[in-house]
Order: sequence, then C-alpha cells, then structure tokens
Amino acid sequence: MCRPALASLCVLSALSVTWARPRLPPLSTEMISFINKANTTWTAGQNFQNADLSYVKGLCGTFLKGPRLPELVHSVEDVMLPVSFDPRQQWPNCPTIQQIRDQGSCGSCWAFGAAEAISDRLCIHSSGNVSVEISAEDILSCCDECGLGCNGGFPIFAWEFWKREGVVTGGLYGSKVGCRPYTIPPCEHHTSGSRSPCHGEGGTPYCDMQCIDGYSLSYPKDKHFGEHAYSVPPHQKPIMIELYKNGPVEAAFIVYEDFFQYKTGVYQYVTGEMLGGHAVKLLGWGEENGTPYWLAANSWNTDWGDNGFFKIKRGSNECDIESEVVAGMPLD
Repeated sequence: MCRPALASLCVLSALSVTWARPRLPPLSTEMISFINKANTTWTAGQNFQNADLSYVKGLCGTFLKGPRLPELVHSVEDVMLPVSFDPRQQWPNCPTIQQIRDQGSCGSCWAFGAAEAISDRLCIHSSGNVSVEISAEDILSCCDECGLGCNGGFPIFAWEFWKREGVVTGGLYGSKVGCRPYTIPPCEHHTSGSRSPCHGEGGTPYCDMQCIDGYSLSYPKDKHFGEHAYSVPPHQKPIMIELYKNGPVEAAFIVYEDFFQYKTGVYQYVTGEMLGGHAVKLLGWGEENGTPYWLAANSWNTDWGDNGFFKIKRGSNECDIESEVVAGMPLD
C-alpha cells in the first residue's frame, strides 16, 4: 500500500505502466505500428482485414491448465542436440509436416494440433509407409470428453481419444481426401478474395461415423490408433529431445491480441489483452539474430503469419508455450 508521502510516486509508476502499454484497438493499424516501433524480435502486419474480434477470439478454443497426462521423461544427459532442427528437412518424405490447415470459424485448434502432429508421427514412425492426413473433424465432433467442440477443448484428451477410440483420415475442406474431410469452410481474412468474410463462430459438426461417398474403406477399418499418449516435461531440453527423437508435438499457450498481427521474426508478447488459449503443432527450434525460438505451424491458413508458420521465443516459457506440451506414439 502507498503511504501519503509516496502517493505521487505511486501515481507516476502507475502512469508509466499505462504509457508503456497503451490500450490499442485489436487488429488495427495502430497496434501494428506500435509493435513495429518497439523494435522487438518480430514484425507485425495485417492478417485479419476482413474479420471481427468475435471471430479471432473464437479461434482460441483451447482450455488451459487442465489435467496432465503422465510425463514421458527422456534421459537428457549426454544428448547432443543441434543448434537448429527442422523436421521438414529431417523427414522430407512426410508431406504433412509441411502442411498448413485452416480451422475456419470454429475453436477447434485443440483438435487440429493433435490431428496434425499425429499425421506426422504416423509417417515418421512408419519410415514413410503410412502417409495420411488424420481427420481433425473426427476428433472435434466425436470426442465428447475432449470438451465442447467448436467452443473449446483439451489437447490431452484428443491424444487419449486417438489411443482409446482411434481416429480416421480426413483432409482439408473441399479436398475429398480421406474418410472424413473437414466440413467447416475457410473464411476470407483479407478485404478481397473468394472466401466468405470471417464472422463469429460456427456450430460443431455432427459425429458422423461413416466415410464420404466413394472412399474405399469403411469408417471402422480406416481408424488409426495410438499406443501411448503423454505429457512432455515443461522444460526446454525435454521438449527438444522429444521433437528430435519422435517428431512434432502439440503445444498450448496463452494468446494476446498482438499475436494475431504476427508476420515474421520471433514472437514475444508486446501489447494487448489476453484473448484465450490456443493450441498449435510445435515442429522444431533454432536461433534468429541471437534469439532462440520454437518453430510452430498454426491452423489459420497460409495467409496468416509466415505462410502459416511462426516462431516464438524459446527457453523462457513465453506465453506458457512450454507448459502444456502433449504427444503420443502410434500403435505398431
């Protein structure tokens, strides 16, 4: 509590914090300018010219601080890790590692991060013999215990669902790839384009336990299963070892308003209010201009960020990115 003699100093301190972080309109050119003038480790730009705040808030559909799975602990002694690691180069015969998806007007990031990383791991651990796109829609619509569908879910339960019930294949919206392709259309982030504008949040698709017409396998026969699902210890080196040995993982983190304006560089929080929890596929790591980073794939289409990918500061638990990392291993 401030004593009377120190009251003016307290007021000045409060004002300095206010001046340091002004309240800027989200998704605005004012926020972009403020971030870029801060001369931090990343560059902001316009990603959502044709979207409202309710839409971008709806993209943050991950419930944070939920239950944890048992941790898989790797031995960290005598493990020589490279300065940088990119699984797109390590496993070039696995095309899903390079893929960027679009969750549309639905808070399904928790299902997307799981489906994407599972797809990669099926390919990696089969030496390229199993190259499929796991259906985010199957997880989103059929995993009742995962959460509330498009209104949010827990990543760990998506991995448990893969282990317990299995998940079918399914590609992007309109692709007709796999058993259950995604049925929520992408929307137009920018002012000109062929897609519909981004507004609000859509409903969760129905759990339709059958494959699309013309697909060669039945729904039960198309399922892929996990053998293990686990949490990764919330520290830099165990996460790096997990990525290096087993492939991409799913990471949940806090999203602030400035994250939506990311274009290039190594993201770290600069300004804006917290909007919710988000989940992404974490791929690898590196350093840029002396700043260590994690490499991640977002699920907001390729016209967001760096062609759909982004880097986020590594080693300091930026926005809790290292706190809730989950993964699993395919059933042989």
